[in-house]
Amino acid sequence: MTQKRRVLTGITTSGTPHLGNYVGAIRPAIAASLRADVESFFFLADYHALVKCDDPARVQQSTLEIAASWLACGLDPHKVFFYRQSDIPEIPELTWMLTCVTAKGLLNRAHAYKAAVDQNTAAQTDEDAGINAGLYMYPVLMAADILIFNAHEVPVGRDQVQHIEIARDIGQRFNHTYQSDYFVLPESRIEENVATLPGTDGRKMSKSYNNTIPLWLPAKDLKKAVLGIVTDSREPGQPKDPETSNIFAIYQAFASAEETAAMRRAFADGIGWGDAKQKLFERLDVELAEKRERYDALIRHPQDIEEQLHVGAGRARERTRAFIEKLRWAVGVRTLDTAGGLASMSSATKEVVAEAAPPQVKRYREKDGKFYFKLTSAVGELLLQSRGFDSPQESGRVVDTLIEAGDDAAVVSAAIRNALPPGESVDEHAVRPALARLKADRMGEG
Repeated sequence: MTQKRRVLTGITTSGTPHLGNYVGAIRPAIAASLRADVESFFFLADYHALVKCDDPARVQQSTLEIAASWLACGLDPHKVFFYRQSDIPEIPELTWMLTCVTAKGLLNRAHAYKAAVDQNTAAQTDEDAGINAGLYMYPVLMAADILIFNAHEVPVGRDQVQHIEIARDIGQRFNHTYQSDYFVLPESRIEENVATLPGTDGRKMSKSYNNTIPLWLPAKDLKKAVLGIVTDSREPGQPKDPETSNIFAIYQAFASAEETAAMRRAFADGIGWGDAKQKLFERLDVELAEKRERYDALIRHPQDIEEQLHVGAGRARERTRAFIEKLRWAVGVRTLDTAGGLASMSSATKEVVAEAAPPQVKRYREKDGKFYFKLTSAVGELLLQSRGFDSPQESGRVVDTLIEAGDDAAVVSAAIRNALPPGESVDEHAVRPALARLKADRMGEG
């Protein structure tokens, strides 16, 4: 059975969705969530919103509007993980753990922080004037959002790629510090074929430019907004260039190939701007009218959305509670009942942690120049300590042989004898299930 790819999408709750959000994020993400080989996570990033919005009512209203938008556009909360960031307490806890392994220099290079510093420098003021710690730490919180679910992919625009690279760096540093592969290192996924819509003034549609067309305008107001799109001075009858037209760019993002071809011919024939805007409005309304009705119904019943988010958070926390327990153990946040601490972990907790993650094979080089590995359980119990090998390739081949053996008793026994120092033995009844789990996970990722 092939392992599903975990894909995570976050939406900051500080604004009202517009046509650009729909085309660039909502529509493609929902379509991707329907793939059988994908496990999708969608969250409302209300903690992130606090970095740039200090209006509590706006954050709450935006959370409602964005949640209703995704549901109205077809997101199925029963088939994906749909939750509010602040409902997952393990995320801020992980943020602190990650903060403690994150180099300050890494955050100094983050684009948003650097841009703010450069702006202050240009204004000849203190370089950190007006910059809050939330902006500075934003990449660590984003890393926690991603790593808490061990997401494989994060769909982003090109301006967000650095955040995923930082998340990889932080996850890798944690893995190295605590000597195990606790985190999958995520990859950014840039949707090259997703349109970037121009706004009413021709620049990229963005709240920053105040040139957006809100997604859920009533039909009358939507038409008025479309009529306000800037055009050139060419008269009806004069051919028009679709490649430089804001109207055509928006129309193409919503139209079929046949409709787009027909509009392209109309431009060549000299369609008037008024008629072109009317066709754009009609095409938008066809796409959005039914969804707008669903959105309006959802907005009128916020308690229903709240229930959806509550259920989604419960499902998500079935993953995060177990994982954070393992991470606490990794960093030493443990009970003090015994000197080693491991014996104090209840059998129920051990089961939860073991279910959250597989056993681990840790490879390393000692001062003698030899290459070693050890097999540990999900809760850190040592199951097998290898002898020294002359090269990492030789060590790796022995590890591969062990994992491929799985729970085959005879093959495992022979592989273990080859892995151990002469005269030593291990509890093969404990080793075989661990190897079988590693083999199953390896086959799932193939």
